Amino acid sequence: MSLKRIFKLYRTMEMEDIILSFNGIVTADFLASVLHLMETKMQSLDETSKRKKKVFNVLVECIQNLYHHIDDDISLQGKTKKEPRTALIMVVKNEQGFLIQTGNYIERELALELEERLIKINSLDKEQLRDYYQSVLCNGTVSDKGTAGLGMIDIARKSGNKLEYEFLDIDENHCFFSLNVKID
Repeated sequence: MSLKRIFKLYRTMEMEDIILSFNGIVTADFLASVLHLMETKMQSLDETSKRKKKVFNVLVECIQNLYHHIDDDISLQGKTKKEPRTALIMVVKNEQGFLIQTGNYIERELALELEERLIKINSLDKEQLRDYYQSVLCNGTVSDKGTAGLGMIDIARKSGNKLEYEFLDIDENHCFFSLNVKID
C-alpha cells in the first residue's frame, strides 16, 4: 500500500467515525485484547453507562460468534486462504449511536441456515425475542463447536434493533456474511 493510500484510509476512517477496525485472524487472545481496548475507548467517550454497556455486550457477542463460527479452512476458487479464521470487525460511532459491523466467509450451506434464523429473529418483537431465547436455551442442542445458537438472538435482544445482514456470493460453495448491528 502506498503511503498516500494510508493517509486516504486514515481520512476515510476519520470521516466515517470508525473508532475500531480490525481485519485478521480471530483468536481467544484477540478476543481478550479487543475487548480490553474497547473498554478503554468506551470509558473516554461521553456516553451513558447504559449505552456503553450495551455496546460492549453486543461487541462481545459479535466477536464470540466470529470466534466460534469462522471456518478453519475455506478454499476459495481453488485456493486455500492463507490465513484461516479471518474476519473484519468495525465499530462506528455516529449521531444516532453505534454500529458494530462484522464480516467473514461462510459456507453456503451454513449461510442458508443462518439466514433462516436471522429472518425468524427479525420477525420477533422484544417479548417474543425473550421467549425465543428462553426456548432455545432450554430446548436447544449444543453444536459441534460448543454453542447453542443463542448468539444472534442475544445480539438482537441487547441491541434492541433488527439485525441488518447480507450474504455476498463468492463461489458455488461460499458466501461473505456481513452483519450490521445498530445500537441507539
